[in-house]
Amino acid sequence: MNKDVEKLWGEELSWIKNEDLRQKVAKTWELALEKSVLTADDLFKIPFTLKAPTNTSFMAHKKAVVHMSKAVGELYPKFFGQDLPVDMDVLIAGAILADVGKLLEYEKDENGNIIQGTYGKFLRHPFSGVSLAEQCGVPAPVLHIIAAHAGEGDHVKRSVEAYIVHHVDFMTFLPFKERLVID
Repeated sequence: MNKDVEKLWGEELSWIKNEDLRQKVAKTWELALEKSVLTADDLFKIPFTLKAPTNTSFMAHKKAVVHMSKAVGELYPKFFGQDLPVDMDVLIAGAILADVGKLLEYEKDENGNIIQGTYGKFLRHPFSGVSLAEQCGVPAPVLHIIAAHAGEGDHVKRSVEAYIVHHVDFMTFLPFKERLVID
Protein backbone atom coordinates (compact mmCIF):
# COMPACT_ATOMS: atom_id res chain seq x y z
CA MET A 1 0.00 0.00 0.00
CA ASN A 2 1.44 3.38 -0.95
CA LYS A 3 1.86 6.24 1.55
CA ASP A 4 -1.11 8.23 0.18
CA VAL A 5 -3.52 5.33 0.62
CA GLU A 6 -2.03 4.66 4.06
CA LYS A 7 -2.65 8.30 4.98
CA LEU A 8 -6.25 8.10 3.74
CA TRP A 9 -7.28 4.64 4.93
CA GLY A 10 -4.64 3.02 7.17
CA GLU A 11 -6.88 2.34 10.16
CA GLU A 12 -9.99 1.43 8.19
CA LEU A 13 -8.20 -0.92 5.79
CA SER A 14 -6.86 -2.84 8.79
CA TRP A 15 -10.47 -3.77 9.64
CA ILE A 16 -10.68 -5.91 6.48
CA LYS A 17 -9.53 -9.33 7.67
CA ASN A 18 -9.12 -10.86 4.20
CA GLU A 19 -5.62 -9.79 3.08
CA ASP A 20 -6.39 -10.25 -0.63
CA LEU A 21 -9.48 -8.05 -0.43
CA ARG A 22 -7.62 -5.44 1.65
CA GLN A 23 -4.91 -5.22 -1.02
CA LYS A 24 -7.46 -4.92 -3.83
CA VAL A 25 -9.24 -2.08 -2.03
CA ALA A 26 -5.93 -0.27 -1.48
CA LYS A 27 -4.95 -0.84 -5.11
CA THR A 28 -8.26 0.69 -6.25
CA TRP A 29 -7.50 3.87 -4.31
CA GLU A 30 -3.97 3.92 -5.74
CA LEU A 31 -5.37 3.63 -9.27
CA ALA A 32 -7.96 6.36 -8.64
CA LEU A 33 -5.28 8.73 -7.32
CA GLU A 34 -3.07 7.99 -10.35
CA LYS A 35 -5.91 8.88 -12.74
CA SER A 36 -7.20 11.90 -10.80
CA VAL A 37 -6.19 15.55 -10.81
CA LEU A 38 -6.80 15.41 -7.04
CA THR A 39 -4.18 14.47 -4.49
CA ALA A 40 -4.64 12.65 -1.21
CA ASP A 41 -4.14 16.00 0.57
CA ASP A 42 -6.91 17.55 -1.58
CA LEU A 43 -9.36 14.97 -0.25
CA PHE A 44 -8.95 16.32 3.28
CA LYS A 45 -9.82 19.84 2.01
CA ILE A 46 -12.41 19.60 -0.77
CA PRO A 47 -16.13 19.47 0.07
CA PHE A 48 -17.60 15.98 0.01
CA THR A 49 -20.48 17.03 -2.22
CA LEU A 50 -21.18 19.61 -4.89
CA LYS A 51 -24.94 19.29 -4.29
CA ALA A 52 -25.16 21.18 -0.98
CA PRO A 53 -23.20 23.96 0.70
CA THR A 54 -20.79 22.46 3.22
CA ASN A 55 -17.30 22.82 4.62
CA THR A 56 -17.25 19.13 5.53
CA SER A 57 -14.39 17.53 3.65
CA PHE A 58 -14.53 14.53 1.38
CA MET A 59 -12.49 12.48 3.85
CA ALA A 60 -14.55 13.53 6.88
CA HIS A 61 -17.67 12.31 5.09
CA LYS A 62 -15.99 9.14 3.83
CA LYS A 63 -14.60 8.23 7.23
CA ALA A 64 -18.00 8.87 8.83
CA VAL A 65 -19.65 6.54 6.32
CA VAL A 66 -17.07 3.81 6.91
CA HIS A 67 -17.10 4.06 10.71
CA MET A 68 -20.89 4.28 10.92
CA SER A 69 -21.38 1.41 8.46
CA LYS A 70 -19.03 -0.76 10.55
CA ALA A 71 -20.95 0.12 13.72
CA VAL A 72 -24.30 -0.73 12.13
CA GLY A 73 -22.95 -3.97 10.68
CA GLU A 74 -21.68 -5.01 14.10
CA LEU A 75 -25.13 -4.39 15.62
CA TYR A 76 -27.09 -6.47 13.10
CA PRO A 77 -26.27 -9.87 14.67
CA LYS A 78 -27.25 -8.57 18.11
CA PHE A 79 -30.76 -7.72 16.96
CA PHE A 80 -31.35 -9.92 13.91
CA GLY A 81 -29.16 -12.98 14.50
CA GLN A 82 -28.71 -14.93 11.30
CA ASP A 83 -31.87 -13.50 9.71
CA LEU A 84 -29.76 -10.67 8.26
CA PRO A 85 -26.14 -11.85 8.17
CA VAL A 86 -23.48 -9.23 7.41
CA ASP A 87 -20.15 -9.95 5.77
CA MET A 88 -18.06 -7.34 7.57
CA ASP A 89 -15.17 -7.49 5.08
CA VAL A 90 -17.55 -6.85 2.17
CA LEU A 91 -19.32 -4.09 4.13
CA ILE A 92 -16.13 -2.25 5.09
CA ALA A 93 -14.57 -2.64 1.64
CA GLY A 94 -17.75 -1.34 0.00
CA ALA A 95 -17.97 1.62 2.37
CA ILE A 96 -14.32 2.53 1.71
CA LEU A 97 -14.81 2.28 -2.06
CA ALA A 98 -18.32 3.76 -2.44
CA ASP A 99 -17.07 7.20 -3.51
CA VAL A 100 -13.71 6.28 -5.06
CA GLY A 101 -15.15 7.19 -8.48
CA LYS A 102 -15.49 10.82 -7.40
CA LEU A 103 -11.76 11.11 -7.98
CA LEU A 104 -12.55 10.78 -11.70
CA GLU A 105 -15.83 12.70 -11.56
CA TYR A 106 -14.27 15.84 -10.08
CA GLU A 107 -11.92 18.32 -11.74
CA LYS A 108 -10.40 21.64 -10.72
CA ASP A 109 -11.42 24.83 -12.53
CA GLU A 110 -8.98 27.63 -13.41
CA ASN A 111 -9.27 28.97 -9.84
CA GLY A 112 -8.60 25.58 -8.23
CA ASN A 113 -12.24 25.04 -7.23
CA ILE A 114 -13.66 21.54 -7.42
CA ILE A 115 -16.27 21.05 -10.16
CA GLN A 116 -17.93 18.13 -11.85
CA GLY A 117 -15.81 17.51 -14.92
CA THR A 118 -16.85 16.36 -18.36
CA TYR A 119 -16.12 12.74 -17.45
CA GLY A 120 -18.34 13.10 -14.38
CA LYS A 121 -21.18 14.56 -16.42
CA PHE A 122 -21.23 11.40 -18.53
CA LEU A 123 -20.37 8.85 -15.81
CA ARG A 124 -21.23 9.49 -12.20
CA HIS A 125 -19.04 8.06 -9.48
CA PRO A 126 -20.94 4.79 -8.94
CA PHE A 127 -20.09 3.79 -12.52
CA SER A 128 -16.49 4.98 -12.52
CA GLY A 129 -15.99 3.49 -9.05
CA VAL A 130 -17.12 0.06 -10.25
CA SER A 131 -14.79 0.36 -13.25
CA LEU A 132 -11.79 1.25 -11.09
CA ALA A 133 -12.49 -1.50 -8.56
CA GLU A 134 -13.13 -4.14 -11.20
CA GLN A 135 -9.77 -3.34 -12.80
CA CYS A 136 -8.19 -4.15 -9.44
CA GLY A 137 -9.98 -7.48 -9.04
CA VAL A 138 -12.46 -6.38 -6.36
CA PRO A 139 -15.18 -9.08 -6.04
CA ALA A 140 -18.77 -8.64 -7.22
CA PRO A 141 -20.39 -8.26 -3.75
CA VAL A 142 -18.23 -5.17 -3.15
CA LEU A 143 -18.76 -3.86 -6.71
CA HIS A 144 -22.49 -4.15 -5.98
CA ILE A 145 -22.17 -1.80 -3.00
CA ILE A 146 -20.29 0.77 -5.09
CA ALA A 147 -22.91 0.55 -7.85
CA ALA A 148 -25.94 0.60 -5.54
CA HIS A 149 -24.92 3.09 -2.85
CA ALA A 150 -26.33 6.16 -4.64
CA GLY A 151 -29.62 6.85 -6.41
CA GLU A 152 -28.57 4.65 -9.32
CA GLY A 153 -29.07 1.69 -7.00
CA ASP A 154 -32.73 2.46 -6.43
CA HIS A 155 -33.60 0.22 -9.38
CA VAL A 156 -31.90 -2.97 -8.15
CA LYS A 157 -32.26 -5.26 -5.16
CA ARG A 158 -29.56 -4.38 -2.66
CA SER A 159 -27.61 -6.78 -0.47
CA VAL A 160 -27.74 -6.23 3.30
CA GLU A 161 -24.28 -4.64 3.12
CA ALA A 162 -25.38 -2.36 0.25
CA TYR A 163 -28.45 -1.24 2.21
CA ILE A 164 -26.28 -0.32 5.17
CA VAL A 165 -23.81 1.73 3.11
CA HIS A 166 -26.63 3.35 1.10
CA HIS A 167 -28.55 4.51 4.16
CA VAL A 168 -25.49 5.63 6.11
CA ASP A 169 -24.28 7.57 3.05
CA PHE A 170 -27.63 9.34 2.68
CA MET A 171 -28.05 10.03 6.39
CA THR A 172 -24.68 11.81 6.29
CA PHE A 173 -25.61 13.75 3.13
CA LEU A 174 -29.30 14.70 3.26
CA PRO A 175 -29.10 16.80 6.46
CA PHE A 176 -26.65 19.07 4.62
CA LYS A 177 -29.08 19.39 1.72
CA GLU A 178 -32.60 19.26 3.17
CA ARG A 179 -32.71 19.59 6.95
CA LEU A 180 -35.36 21.46 8.86
CA VAL A 181 -33.84 24.46 10.59
CA ILE A 182 -35.81 26.07 13.41
CA ASP A 183 -34.84 29.62 14.30
